[in-house]
Amino acid sequence: MRFKDKVVLISGAGSIRAGMGNGKATAIAFAGEGAKVVAVDKNLAAAQETIRIIRENGGKGIALQADVAREEEARKVIESTITEYGMLNILFNNVGIGDSRAGLKVTETEWDLVMGVNLKSVLFMCKYAAPEMRKVGGGAIVNNASMAAFYGHPIFAYSASKAGVVALTRSLAVSLAKDNIRVNCVSPGFIDTPMVAPVMNERRIKNIELRVPMKRHGKAEEVAGTVLFLASDDASYITGQTISVDGGMSIY
Repeated sequence: MRFKDKVVLISGAGSIRAGMGNGKATAIAFAGEGAKVVAVDKNLAAAQETIRIIRENGGKGIALQADVAREEEARKVIESTITEYGMLNILFNNVGIGDSRAGLKVTETEWDLVMGVNLKSVLFMCKYAAPEMRKVGGGAIVNNASMAAFYGHPIFAYSASKAGVVALTRSLAVSLAKDNIRVNCVSPGFIDTPMVAPVMNERRIKNIELRVPMKRHGKAEEVAGTVLFLASDDASYITGQTISVDGGMSIY
């Protein structure tokens, strides 16, 4: 087991709708490889459902409720993790939302909300996680971006926030390398998750057929596999990188 007795904290670890989100799939995968998982979500019931699955399969973990876009709540999440398990080894900043208005129709309120959840949360979680990782000799942080960070995406706030995640990942990697803390990023493409299910339609399916060489949606479990690789010792000399999990879409 690659992560036996490691403590892993995952934000956005629940799914409020039926199905398997990236955070939930990653939490279950980490637990399956021996990690103690702290599942954080704004919706406590969603985080508890993730932990229920983990425990039913013999794993260990706790559920916490928090809005990690708020600095004080992010700090308390780290404190609660240390209180429960005494250390923190791995952080997956997964929480994310999209905005509903395309282009310049976005409102100030929507812009601030998306930037807060998708980008500010990464900063605050890393701010309080890094000192705890330093105490145990290092650690690994993986941030969740999106293919929207690299294309002219019509949803401005989401695209800009995810581009910010990529840039912040690089800056954090430089800043934390001296502490043996690696910081990397995954960039999912069309992934079949509860977040995208409500907007699945004929046009989206056509986009996949035209833009994805593998001609299919990705699975949350495939994103999870990449996150586990980046957090593992197999990636011990990798930091500041963004790995696309997009079925080849970024080739075009």
